[in-house]
Amino acid sequence: MEPLRRRVSLPGPVDLVRTVRRFRLFARDPGMRRDGETMWCAFRTPDGPATIAYRPAAADAVDCEAWGPGAEHALERAFEHLGGRDDPESFQTDDPVVAPLLRRFEGLRFGRTGRVLERLLPTIVSQKVTGKGAGRSWQQILRRHGEPAPGPAPELWVDPSPERLRGLAYYDLHAYGIERKRAQVILDVVRRAKRIEGLAQQGAELAESRLLAMRGIGPWTTGTVLSGVFGDPDAIPVGDYHIPNTVSFAFTGEPRGDDARMLELLEPFRPHRGRVLTLLMYGGHSAPKYGPKMPVRNIRRH
Repeated sequence: MEPLRRRVSLPGPVDLVRTVRRFRLFARDPGMRRDGETMWCAFRTPDGPATIAYRPAAADAVDCEAWGPGAEHALERAFEHLGGRDDPESFQTDDPVVAPLLRRFEGLRFGRTGRVLERLLPTIVSQKVTGKGAGRSWQQILRRHGEPAPGPAPELWVDPSPERLRGLAYYDLHAYGIERKRAQVILDVVRRAKRIEGLAQQGAELAESRLLAMRGIGPWTTGTVLSGVFGDPDAIPVGDYHIPNTVSFAFTGEPRGDDARMLELLEPFRPHRGRVLTLLMYGGHSAPKYGPKMPVRNIRRH
């Protein structure tokens, strides 16, 4: 199968690996692989599954190869996926914590996927559980209900279609470590898949209000979704177990913080609060780990 090819020129430098990895929700994302300087991504498009390989061509250009029924769609979206509509230079600061990170990670761009379900479903799986546990659950769902990605990249998987998931009952998801509450939210979402996917065309503000109106979807989920789907550099996941501690420790040296403290410390960086969070993560900032960890949940009675 011969790929479709295109070179994408961007309005400024791009750090390809970090720009694409920003979309990753799990340490082992079944839809993303790195091979040296090449980033492989697999996803579902309106035309069908697609795999795209990104390779650096110049400081501000990327060579793209795509396979599958959705290959043309993937190439058409590559400019936005790689942050072509982002304006990182609009963010300038002399903050002693953030300014060095801006220089260090020049070329980090906030891309947008324009694919809501792709981001929303694994984020729901991640609600109130450890990242390791959520990643395991999502991998199991993909291998049972998704499909191998087109093209030559090994071990890449495409998300299951809404139609495939729509036929499940909530208890079918127990096999993947998902209790009734999250399972029901997932099933509610796939039953409204067309309407929810259409939110990508209606703007981040309206999408946020519509998502928040749904049962089982709160600020943490919407913040995570808006960051990836719309490339919103201000979106932040309020309600995270670890991020408030990271922000508090990075800016004040206080090892623990809550959402209110996090929002207070990030307020001076609006409308780039999400960008600052990403810079802190890439810069290796994290709070000391002590005390109780988030428990691994046993869902057999749920």
